Amino acid sequence: AITKLDVLDSFETIKICVTYRYQGKLLQEFPENLAILDKCEPEYIEMPGWQQDLSNVTSYEELPPNAQAYIEKMEELAGVKQALVAVGPKRSQTIVSRQMFD
Repeated sequence: AITKLDVLDSFETIKICVTYRYQGKLLQEFPENLAILDKCEPEYIEMPGWQQDLSNVTSYEELPPNAQAYIEKMEELAGVKQALVAVGPKRSQTIVSRQMFD
């Protein structure tokens, strides 16, 4: 699930941390050691924001193209498809984007 998508509504650009640089090397996983993490530099990709209110969206298809692209990029990076997308704090603001069970 992707929650709090509505929190990103006002951003012109959204940064996604994809890796960390530590002592000149790229780490593919989040550092477990806080001393190492403290010395890491995050590496970001940037995606365009959608700059519109999502709170009344009721289906995946109604999401702005940039919001859909953001979700698809998160799926790609996580290696898993999202079944639920929350566009607000209420239960009624949760979109079922894919069937979870057959």
